[in-house]
Amino acid sequence: MAGRRLPGRATAALLSAATLLLAGLAPAARAGTPEPTAQASPSRLQRDADAVRDAGVTGVVVRLTTDRGTRTVRSGTGDLSTGAPVPRDGYVRIGSNTKTFVATVVLQLVGEGRLSLDDTVDGWLPGVVRGHGNDGRRITVRQLLQHTSGLPDYVGEVAPHPSAAEYHRDRWTTYSSARRVALALRHPPAFAPGTRWQYSNTNYVLAGMVIRAVTGRSWEHEVRSRILRPLHLAHTVAPGDDPYLPRPHATDYQQFAPGAPLIDTTVAYLPFDGDADGALISSTADTNAFFAALARGRLLAPAQLAEMRRAVAVPDDPGTPPGSRYGLGLSWTPLTCGGGYWGHGGDGYGYMVWPASTPDGRTTVTVSLHSRPGDPDTAVRQIRATTGLIDHALCDARDAANGSVRG
Repeated sequence: MAGRRLPGRATAALLSAATLLLAGLAPAARAGTPEPTAQASPSRLQRDADAVRDAGVTGVVVRLTTDRGTRTVRSGTGDLSTGAPVPRDGYVRIGSNTKTFVATVVLQLVGEGRLSLDDTVDGWLPGVVRGHGNDGRRITVRQLLQHTSGLPDYVGEVAPHPSAAEYHRDRWTTYSSARRVALALRHPPAFAPGTRWQYSNTNYVLAGMVIRAVTGRSWEHEVRSRILRPLHLAHTVAPGDDPYLPRPHATDYQQFAPGAPLIDTTVAYLPFDGDADGALISSTADTNAFFAALARGRLLAPAQLAEMRRAVAVPDDPGTPPGSRYGLGLSWTPLTCGGGYWGHGGDGYGYMVWPASTPDGRTTVTVSLHSRPGDPDTAVRQIRATTGLIDHALCDARDAANGSVRG
């Protein structure tokens, strides 16, 4: 399940995907970047990465980790001006994958008896969620984490007319968590709490505020101390208001309208890249390691991991694989070979990162895309190419473990 799910007028330009039509790209972006050990006949993983590139993405990197080791493939270019390849394990913005880290911290606090999923938001944040029919006394922590609160999404307020001019004008603007929530509460709820599902970044801004209310420390501090340090995820950082990516990194590009030029959007858009709903920077290696550790029970006790995986159906959407479900900061996607995978997905101006893990954590794959298109149809094609790659990678890994061959 990818993305920030920008509402209203923002959806058309920033539908959960990544890139632009290939015809306008430099020649360096049209060719795959073969790995040093590549054979004359590319692997299916490489062919699938090339298919994502051919759907219009400037640069793609895929990292697949199994019991047999790790493979990384790349396609396209990491910089249109130089033709340099995408770094094999560069820093990437992971967007809404941040939500899985935050949900993990909340569930750790539940396991410690310091918080209940049935606690109301108002119980921890008195008076914060009030107005236009929104009422924190009726919304539980579980509903925040599962996107069943009905709360409106603040992102439509901070990115009302996505454009290159807006990006350059507003990218340095910072908002407190309380301000983001207040912007959302200008609107009525989408539905009564617990009656439906609808993605809202406001939920996780509030989850971050709840973490501070419970612990006395920021969500960033708790993520670092409870997840990043124990797992030695040295390339995962909470940057605060620093808008720059550490090096090495690819250049991210956004097309703000069909046929419009690509804009370098590597610098964060701080109005929505700066809070518990989507601030983290990581790498494909660290992202794989986190989702594997989560699946293997290294971060949550069995009871809390089971709660995280209690998933509800997600409404049909062109950018969402059929049969997808959403738990507590974690999504479930079926595989064509049977079973399915847990992951999330995250995007923003110019990037999308989609991780996936088998339920036992023995196979993980993360796909990082470094451009996004200006039209919804291209966005959907890129999502389908990405989810097709993941499906093939996980099914092929299962077959290899069982001694059979696919593709």
